[in-house]
Amino acid sequence: MVHQQRSGARLSPSSDTEDTTDMGMLLAPRLAHFAGVARTEHVTRAAQEMNVPQSTLSRAMARLEQDLGVDLFARHGRTVSLTPAGRTFLTSVERALAEVRRAADEVRADADAATGKVAFGFLHTMGAETVPALLHAFRADHPRVRFGLVQNHGEAMLEGLRAGQLDLCLTSPVPDAPDLVARRLDEQKLRLVVPADHRLAGRRRVRLAEAAEETFVTLEPGYGLRRITDALCQEAGFRPRVAFEGEEAETLRGLVAAGLGVALLPPPTVPRPGVVELAVTTPRAVREIGVAWPAGREDTPPVAAFKKFLLSRRGTLLPD
Repeated sequence: MVHQQRSGARLSPSSDTEDTTDMGMLLAPRLAHFAGVARTEHVTRAAQEMNVPQSTLSRAMARLEQDLGVDLFARHGRTVSLTPAGRTFLTSVERALAEVRRAADEVRADADAATGKVAFGFLHTMGAETVPALLHAFRADHPRVRFGLVQNHGEAMLEGLRAGQLDLCLTSPVPDAPDLVARRLDEQKLRLVVPADHRLAGRRRVRLAEAAEETFVTLEPGYGLRRITDALCQEAGFRPRVAFEGEEAETLRGLVAAGLGVALLPPPTVPRPGVVELAVTTPRAVREIGVAWPAGREDTPPVAAFKKFLLSRRGTLLPD
């Protein structure tokens, strides 16, 4: 379809991406006004419905046509009708406005105090027991708050906070970064997990230095528990010989049960056959669990409520 082009149009066929972006920003405030005039085919009536001065609306439509370089309306005294170019433009404008309304409804719903949504991240090791118990307790007083749950390792969750993908996360170690706020909530003892037929399996307690010659199975670099394992081994006077690296603690327990190494791990949700879990006497083998959120970001009511709930669980976050 060929549309009548105005003389002195600002756009050219060779407009690059930057020009297109600028044009989108330029046109955006006028789209609802254009749709209102197109719907009523009467500038005065549209101005009344939108509570906009008629002169303002008329100037906006004239400027819109000037910026686009085409006539969108044919004038007939006090009434107007869409040109072919106007009808083409209206189809996309209505679609764009509907999408904006849908997005506005969605973000308002997510911020609702009673039925809003919290984007919540947590470590894989907290997914089987700790987080379900927390959510159950929180929803006793907030039964309709919704959650988007993300399980990942610590660094990935911190990046999720920075990128606006998460509101809060439970992580370890507790981060120390200027763009994040973090609060320590609890600590979790780590155990040396050995195969059931291991030379240390008959013990209840062990010094970590006694495992200096063992082969270790650990989480991959970048995981908080891996950094803690490396640091504890260094404190015990050795560097662990790592044979296998994984992404999930229970997988590591399976590797230990298969006789492929030993591991420093938090307690399991349920006992795992084929392994023995030994208390570590020295160094003190624990990991701190904390909650983190972006600094300077204003909380929606459901996020604020859940944050307050988590902070109230300081010292009682983890099961006994």
